[in-house]
Amino acid sequence: MSLPARMRALVVDALAPDYAGAGLREVETPRAGPGEVLVEVRAASVNFPDLLMTRGEYQHRPALPFIPGMEMAGEVAEVGEGVDAWSIGDAVVGGAKTGGFSQFALAPAAILRPKPERLSFAEASAYGAAYLTAYVGLVRRAQAQPGEWVLVHGAAGGVGLAAVDLAKRLGCRVIAASASDEKLAQVAAAYAPDALVNVTGGFRETVKAITGGAGADIIYDPVGGDVFDESVRCIAFDGRLLVVGFTSGRIPTVSVNMPLIKGFSVIGVRAGEYGRRFPEKGRENAQAVWDLADQGLIRPRVHAELPLERWREAFDLLADRKVVGKAVIRPDS
Repeated sequence: MSLPARMRALVVDALAPDYAGAGLREVETPRAGPGEVLVEVRAASVNFPDLLMTRGEYQHRPALPFIPGMEMAGEVAEVGEGVDAWSIGDAVVGGAKTGGFSQFALAPAAILRPKPERLSFAEASAYGAAYLTAYVGLVRRAQAQPGEWVLVHGAAGGVGLAAVDLAKRLGCRVIAASASDEKLAQVAAAYAPDALVNVTGGFRETVKAITGGAGADIIYDPVGGDVFDESVRCIAFDGRLLVVGFTSGRIPTVSVNMPLIKGFSVIGVRAGEYGRRFPEKGRENAQAVWDLADQGLIRPRVHAELPLERWREAFDLLADRKVVGKAVIRPDS
């Protein structure tokens, strides 16, 4: 195909609150170098790290200017020297730490996978990071077993919803938790968890009642703050409290006498770092998640698909907690 000399992209020129340093620009279309693939982006999902990077608040701080967008799906537009695994026109999914919110994005050939045929481009762009985090948390770190009670906080968000979906697939009994009855209704319609809990006003006693007084065997917490504090009080003996993130804004602490007395573990979940530390397991994790998607055993929920010009609206949907699943940007629309 004939590539345009320039393309539209969301570019971050300065780190600032409220995305003030970001805007749409026309930039030079990149070209694939050795070992690289140029992807014509059909869809790119929005993740919290994308928002944090525009403010310089994420652990990865790319040099300015940069194009955010960690996850994408699209079609191969150009292959670089030494790339034999991909051909022009192949439908692929993947991404790096940046680059997806543009018409064309470069990616190392080795990190791309075929787009699962059962998923649309929007769905394919939305499953990777969220389901990989859920898989590493539930399978690798918590070693979830069929029949165990899994309490998922932030169940309406992309990461939480993936955990609900995967935990059900693993045969666990799932409690979906959120501060919105409307969102919980949508979660119930999409994934049929075993119980729903509105965390407004507290959830400790409700969770204990649901679990017959024992508490949740696994608690999946991407929220932190007060949610973490109360989770400590409704976890089962020998339970696993998975620390996934802090979307509430407050990083909580725990008095170590609580894990001692209640016999539970506090376990950190960083899917990307897990794969870097254990490369072979990392490849197994990615393959397992891809297999589940390709077989139609998991399915991400796309809340909204918006054109690149409405990137701020897509970001705000996530920042304002209005999304159930993932917001996706479509540079091709």
